[in-house]
Amino acid sequence: MFAVVLPLALALVMFGLGLTLTIEDFRRVLRYPKAAAVALACQMVLLPAICLGLIYLFGLTGALAAGMLLLAASPGGPSANLFSHIAGGNVALNITLTAINSVLAVFTMPLIIGLSFALFLDDDAGIGLRPDKFAQVFAIVLIPVAIGMWVHHRFTGWAERMRGNVKVLSIVVLALVVLAAVAKNREILADNIGKLAGICLVFATVSLVLGYLVPRLFRVETDAAIASAMEIGIHNGAIAIAVAASVLHNDTMSVPGAVYGVLMNIPAAIAAYLLARQAKRAQETPVASTHA
Repeated sequence: MFAVVLPLALALVMFGLGLTLTIEDFRRVLRYPKAAAVALACQMVLLPAICLGLIYLFGLTGALAAGMLLLAASPGGPSANLFSHIAGGNVALNITLTAINSVLAVFTMPLIIGLSFALFLDDDAGIGLRPDKFAQVFAIVLIPVAIGMWVHHRFTGWAERMRGNVKVLSIVVLALVVLAAVAKNREILADNIGKLAGICLVFATVSLVLGYLVPRLFRVETDAAIASAMEIGIHNGAIAIAVAASVLHNDTMSVPGAVYGVLMNIPAAIAAYLLARQAKRAQETPVASTHA
């Protein structure tokens, strides 16, 4: 039952993403070339490397270690836009990064999964070597997005009216997918909760910090750096869970995505609060100096 409902739930989430996207969202990368390039480099290269180091540091092995790498390869989640808005980030850039990440993930996830199988599952049947598995990832990630974009183009007024409802529904569906994965794998979770909670919280925190600091080092504007931090720190756990359970047929690999889907909200909320306070102080400083 879970294996049947899960792809449908993810398809709904990805359709909802497509319903909020236009071709302009992809073109917008030309408006923020440096911010987008730095964020995507962090997402595609830096995060998997950091995640691999944390896997060895926390002593994760087997399918749980492979599932953690699968999570690191997943694109940003819908709630990234919400946290970015609260923190004063460039939400338009968030939308652009999510769109591009979702496309790139179809090609990068098979590579990361192939690596994780080779390192932790001693299996040469990794997704990178299986065209049928690659096609399944394409089908559950990109096809619903493309359909959503077509509906937005064809029925623009309706799509615009539904934008807010779709965003809320997507977050609710994501939460239900995460909770269902937690419930289904509660025994595995109970046996490994300490390691998984620790690595997920550290990974989320490091992702948020690097997602903000690396763009700032490259002199990316603050609001764009905030967007980058939220996009990099908030992964789409539903994609990781769906690929693990429905494509790879390995429920254990879905557990890190489920744990991360719950715990990432803690450092993300703290980061949003601190960044929003920083932005508020920056706005008030010139006013204070004028009165002086």
